[in-house]
Amino acid sequence: MQKLVLFYNPVSGHAAFKNKLDWIVEAFQRRGILLILYRTKKEGNEDFVDFLQEVKPDGVLAAGGDGTVHECVNLLVKNQLDLPLGIIGSGTSNDFATYLKINEDMEDYFDKIAAGNVRRMDVGRVGEQYFINVASAGMMTCIAHEVDRRLKNALGKMAYYLKVSIAAGKMAIAVAVGSPTVALTALRDTKNVAKDIAVDDGMLDLLAIKKCSIPQLMSITADLVAGRPVAEKDGVLHLQAKTFQVAAVEKMQSDLDGEVGPLLPLTIETIPQAIAVYC
Repeated sequence: MQKLVLFYNPVSGHAAFKNKLDWIVEAFQRRGILLILYRTKKEGNEDFVDFLQEVKPDGVLAAGGDGTVHECVNLLVKNQLDLPLGIIGSGTSNDFATYLKINEDMEDYFDKIAAGNVRRMDVGRVGEQYFINVASAGMMTCIAHEVDRRLKNALGKMAYYLKVSIAAGKMAIAVAVGSPTVALTALRDTKNVAKDIAVDDGMLDLLAIKKCSIPQLMSITADLVAGRPVAEKDGVLHLQAKTFQVAAVEKMQSDLDGEVGPLLPLTIETIPQAIAVYC
């Protein structure tokens, strides 16, 4: 019998995932798969590594938002645990799951997991931390970190948009580096923001919005929200490389997959095909 470990965040999104647990357990049981639960803690889940080594599963499922996926990826990659990763998006923003289109039909996705369908994908690295979706900095990053968790749980993505409308007058530079879901941190629901980029090409994609007028910023924001490419718009810079160095004149916080990252300057590099993902 196949064994999978479910690494789940009980408070992600609207804190309602635990109400779906029975359905998920039944869905995998119906497919002849034993699902073993690991409930994440707010601070520190390093014992998850020992848990995996004891259980010896065939794969891992991360259930939560982008931050939960980020933590799970770091635990796997840092400890050289080459286990396939499945993603059950249940957070406020589920960018990577959205790009892979695995949230559209969960029964079909569970079939793909049962069949062992995987694709190897790149991850990014900043110092000792890894990211699978995006590293970003600038105004939008600050907005995402300033949104109160209670407001985010109550209003979902609308909480981000409210903050964006309040902060638009700052017109600060924003940069993002990562996969095809790469977008400004406050607007992480876009499917594509640029053409000819992929999660397994060994390259990072940098998208930067220059300091611009409010009308220009709102136009770019509108396209991001609508899921339209913005890389060729005036005021937007798109570059590809295996490594980027990003610096700022003023003190600036970074963001890795929606989680607080180190202060700039950053050296960002890609680790080609570092992880296998069920998709």
